[in-house]
Amino acid sequence: MNKAYINGIGSVTPQGLSQRGELLPEIIEYNEEFLQVQKPDYKKYVDAKSLRRMSKIVRMGVYAAFDAMKDAGPGQPDAILTGTGMGCQKDTEKFLNGMIDNNESFGNPTAFMQSTHNTVGARIALMLRNQNENFTYVHRTFSFESALIDSMLMLAEADKKQILTGGIDEITQESRLIKTHINHYKKEAVNNLQLFTDKHPGALPGEGAMFFVLSHEKSDKSYAAVADVATFFQPETLEETTTQIESFLTKNNLKATDIDLILSGYNGDAEYDLFYKKVENKLFNNVAKARFKHLTGEYDTAAAFAMVVAAKLIAGENPPKILFTQDMVQSPKNVLIYNQFRNINHSLILLTDG
Repeated sequence: MNKAYINGIGSVTPQGLSQRGELLPEIIEYNEEFLQVQKPDYKKYVDAKSLRRMSKIVRMGVYAAFDAMKDAGPGQPDAILTGTGMGCQKDTEKFLNGMIDNNESFGNPTAFMQSTHNTVGARIALMLRNQNENFTYVHRTFSFESALIDSMLMLAEADKKQILTGGIDEITQESRLIKTHINHYKKEAVNNLQLFTDKHPGALPGEGAMFFVLSHEKSDKSYAAVADVATFFQPETLEETTTQIESFLTKNNLKATDIDLILSGYNGDAEYDLFYKKVENKLFNNVAKARFKHLTGEYDTAAAFAMVVAAKLIAGENPPKILFTQDMVQSPKNVLIYNQFRNINHSLILLTDG
């Protein structure tokens, strides 16, 4: 698979915005049941009249997408690819609650139209007046990775020069309550900076919107290169997991010792965080280690936030100590992002310095 160079980044996260040259300039501490994004000045890209009609997730996505394009410089994307695990949850809840309140009659068509998963990608295209390919990938915790894989395949085609690729999900009180009942999320508020010492079951939920301008050509604006992406499903043993990771690295002419930093998706659920620990101990014992979900929370496209962090680290931006579990690493050449959901969906994203 050909490399995809990251030439622009836009993000709306619980840690605020990070512009070019700064990685997480201010670490924000929470003591909440879930993490919500820090609202940027949406009027920077959307007029007040249009803003009132937009749901929260659409605002997040539009801002992140336009920030990424501004960061990359002029030019229309040849495709817009968006990954989302749960889509427009707030509008879906509004539509379903309306059906219940009205005894399944007099449904609100606007709420239904705005609840569809491709709403964010469609709104970005409309605002850009972009009529190129536009796809939304909805594959639970593989959603962003699916969009990223297709982006790299498209860039291998001669007619695709630049692709806008994103991952976005929102959290609502109702969706949090549903997942606390099945122990996916923690039932009590927790301090995010002390997340990995919390012994209660479940993860700390969160949300975020991240977009990247990807190109098949390296430029002076490139942060890093996405060398490869892979997913695998429900490994039965630790050996199967480590074999998948080793095969992925071998495919890219690397060994575990060639990785400068492994960025793992620990989420505060001790039962499933144990899988990361076992993999790290077996394959990456002498490799620098970092975590990211205590800063953004757990959601289906959280790996996109990890890619923001990894790309900016490779570009030489100063990292905060709170990311690392051991010694800090600056300007790594090879960063492996490893994420998994309850030992079901596992994904790997390899970023390099080009």
